[in-house]
Amino acid sequence: MNEELNNTPENVVVDKLSGNRENSTWELVRFAIIALLIVIPVRFFVAQPFVVSGSSMLPTFEDKNYLVIDELSYRLSDPQRNDVIVFKYPLDTKKFFIKRIIALPNETLDVRGSTVTITNEEHKDGFVLDQPYINNKSNNDIHITLKDDEYYVMGDNRDFSSDSRSWGALPRELIVGRVYARLWPLKYLDILPGKYVQEE
Repeated sequence: MNEELNNTPENVVVDKLSGNRENSTWELVRFAIIALLIVIPVRFFVAQPFVVSGSSMLPTFEDKNYLVIDELSYRLSDPQRNDVIVFKYPLDTKKFFIKRIIALPNETLDVRGSTVTITNEEHKDGFVLDQPYINNKSNNDIHITLKDDEYYVMGDNRDFSSDSRSWGALPRELIVGRVYARLWPLKYLDILPGKYVQEE
């Protein structure tokens, strides 16, 4: 009697459903593991999100803009002039800053007022940096020659930016990556926002 009961269609259906539940649970676990194996490396080695805090990059970036930072490109190539980057603040590496690269390693930079002049191997007499991304004037008197692992960074909102003018050149090792995308607000959704290429 017990054998007949165990072999009834109802029991078979119950067994199959139980097996399906186990399979579904295992598939869900496998999916979660695979997702983590993909997401975690991407999050830590390829791209990560940041939210702008403050006004140092106005008008290019506003407070609370949501950005995605490309961490991979600078593992394959060097940062370029005018790239907008996120980096660890040299005086407190637990903090992250966003600024624009103005001068590259081994270049000499002169800032007189708001005028930036770059001298390098290709331009021994120097050239004036075109800066269409700034709206305000500033009063500077700076002369510096960078080492082979240093960058000079400045905020687009020059009067309200703590940057290389205040705390010096930025070591390459502190650069996290370049701003790859702006996701918020939606009306400013953009790839490589702030990108500007000067013809030298």
